[in-house]
Amino acid sequence: MVSVFLKYIRKKHLTKKGILQVLLVGGITGILFLAGCQSQTPKNINQAFQRFTRELFCQETASNTISLHYTLRDPKEYGIKEIPITFGSFETEEKNVLASVENIEQAMETFDYEKLSVQNQLTYDVLDYYMGCVKQDARFILYEEPLGLVSGIQTQLPVLLSEYPFYGKEDVDRYLELLKTMPEYFQSLAAFEQEKSRAGLFMSERSAGQVIAQCDAFMNMGEHNYLISTFVERIEQVSGLTEKEKSAYIQKNALMLHSYVLPAYSRLAAEIQKLKSTGNNEQGICYLPKGKEYYEQVVKFSTGSDRSVVEMKEMTRSQIVEDLEAMERVLGISGDKAQNGEEQQEKSPSREVAAMIGDFDSVCEVAAVEAANPVTILNKLKKEIAKTFPLPPDTTVSVKYVPKDLEEHLSPAFYLIPAIDSYEENVIYVNQAHMGNPLTLFTTLAHEGFPGHLYQTVYYAGTNPDPIRSMFGFGGYVEGWATYAEMCSYYLAPLTKEQATILQKNGSIILGLYTLADIGIHYEGWSRMDAAGFFSNYGIKDIEVVNRIYDLIIGSPGNYLKYYIGYLEFLELKKEYAAEEGSHFSQKEFHEKVLDVGPAPFELVKKYMGKLDVSEKERECEK
Repeated sequence: MVSVFLKYIRKKHLTKKGILQVLLVGGITGILFLAGCQSQTPKNINQAFQRFTRELFCQETASNTISLHYTLRDPKEYGIKEIPITFGSFETEEKNVLASVENIEQAMETFDYEKLSVQNQLTYDVLDYYMGCVKQDARFILYEEPLGLVSGIQTQLPVLLSEYPFYGKEDVDRYLELLKTMPEYFQSLAAFEQEKSRAGLFMSERSAGQVIAQCDAFMNMGEHNYLISTFVERIEQVSGLTEKEKSAYIQKNALMLHSYVLPAYSRLAAEIQKLKSTGNNEQGICYLPKGKEYYEQVVKFSTGSDRSVVEMKEMTRSQIVEDLEAMERVLGISGDKAQNGEEQQEKSPSREVAAMIGDFDSVCEVAAVEAANPVTILNKLKKEIAKTFPLPPDTTVSVKYVPKDLEEHLSPAFYLIPAIDSYEENVIYVNQAHMGNPLTLFTTLAHEGFPGHLYQTVYYAGTNPDPIRSMFGFGGYVEGWATYAEMCSYYLAPLTKEQATILQKNGSIILGLYTLADIGIHYEGWSRMDAAGFFSNYGIKDIEVVNRIYDLIIGSPGNYLKYYIGYLEFLELKKEYAAEEGSHFSQKEFHEKVLDVGPAPFELVKKYMGKLDVSEKERECEK
């Protein structure tokens, strides 16, 4: 039961942003941009604005090797000729971040917003919102945790290295040189953690132990390390190399691994071990100085919602009540309805429903779903969604499996975003240890594939957005959409409507409970006992499971809100749009309008839905 239930400890959207926003804490460049144009005509202003965003995109993307290589297949087409050999570094000074943001904001002020095209106004608004969040985050630089348990560097970086594409011999050489810089990069990371420790902000001792275990798991793979096997696979695909050259490269890669990568991990683990006892807070971040204020900022940035934490909590409780009642109706359970809103939000599940929530396997027993391989499932999903989702551009996807030795430490699944100039090839990783039954695999692939991350990514790429939009990771939109897709997928599975309803509502409730626990632990100060009491009310009484949930929430504040609040914001947008359209409401049109806006805070998604049909004149101005 545990592995299936814990599938909601969480499918990670692994992207260049997912890790690189951690690689470069406060990583906005300090270059002053000269914007504007001599003639203030709409055409010239739009052209100047796009030159400005292009320059900013190129400078930021080229700030480190991984970012550049995962963002662009052909940097030279974007005018990037100098390719760095670096993972980047960590910023610990608030003033440096603020100076960088101020430079960008000064450049933005030179543009007449009203003369920008609709598309450029959207880009401007997104950039402005993002800069505002970066300024707020700068106050809490040392609160950031690059070694998070769910999406930390120690687990994600090796996966990104294993998928580093080799388009030619130069890429292989650059990759091997990059591995040499791993000790320097991890030394910078260790220095950042030391600074956190001196400020009294180091991770809990329990979390530190788990980080060390994750490092050890990677180091203990020995000759079976997947950075060896995946390198061999990639080098075989490089054209123009002789067998002798391939063999030499394979040997050099093994040497780099043993001489630089593994020692870097060893030293990082040793440094965390030294600092382990300095983490004096084993509970939520509200116990840190200004902890509640920091959590509010984390939640705002990660969800893209303008609601307060209290409003998000009430929104979550209300949805849980709605889902509980839907399950009870399907099961034929007649419960007493509360008389007022306050009592309604305190509604507890019936014994029958609580038992189902507490044992996800028992819920799955209401439906028998035939086992199928991932490719078959993805093809079925792609075909089924054509009825209610717009058609995406043609693309391919390969499904790979998490190395067995790392199954315990990696997410149940994740999607790797392709380069923006080469979105035709996509990769989804599946962690087989978490795929307890065929239905779990089905909904997981919907989240990561169609109509989830992969679909949303390639669809948006097909709208030819401003390249700078690829820099911003709005987790509420991205993970909220994928969660929305996952919830929709129950009704695409080979289930009856009643079965699909029970399973989907159960999944929604569990994620809602994690969201309330996230708020409870980090904003209200729940102890482990408080968390155990809360989950017990919903039939979840396994203390080992609750402790694992608690640990993961401690290690990644606000993580669950990205998924669930993002999902609920999409539901709210859908309700409002349906009310406006009345009998003319079309799910396909709704999906098209929110997908056209692309990743953004929800206030901007709502503002620009249906307004992005740019006229031919505007298109000409933007060329």
